[in-house]
Amino acid sequence: MDADLEDLALRTREELSGPADEELHLRLTATEDSDALAAVLTETQRPLWAREIAAFRLGCAGDRRAFESLVLLLNHRDPGRCVSAAHALTRLGDPRTARAAAALATNELRVAYALAPVRLLAALRAPESAPALITTLGRRLTPGDPHWRVALACVEGLGALADERARPVLEAARTHPRLSAAASAALGRLP
Repeated sequence: MDADLEDLALRTREELSGPADEELHLRLTATEDSDALAAVLTETQRPLWAREIAAFRLGCAGDRRAFESLVLLLNHRDPGRCVSAAHALTRLGDPRTARAAAALATNELRVAYALAPVRLLAALRAPESAPALITTLGRRLTPGDPHWRVALACVEGLGALADERARPVLEAARTHPRLSAAASAALGRLP
């Protein structure tokens, strides 16, 4: 079992509620049968942790049947689920990933859960990445916005992307105390 799957297995063990769950958990973390994993994604009455393990394993193996489940997990209220979904989506290599991450990052109704999609966009370095991060950061610069961690992730992502189109929003971010140092560093990376 690789380290990422081991971390996921340890985290999801906390959600097990009896011997049947323990047996299913063991089976899902050990099987090499991609069809059995894919079946878990469509079967009714499966717990979320089981779907997460199946989607993670399929995504890391490059099986695109996991895409929809991973996108749903990417915007979950549990940060651990978001991080594991982002990791699997990065390994999946599906061309729809950047568009989905951009939609999640710019969705104002779900901004509290946008941290993982923002970080995924920066890692993907896709054509959708910079525009989505610029939009999301611009919205976070309003006075009193409580989502400064999302804003900081946008600043860091834009610095990593070094896209000249980000200059105006990064200049504006320099005036915010929590973003100032990161925005200055990001501006220093622009051409």
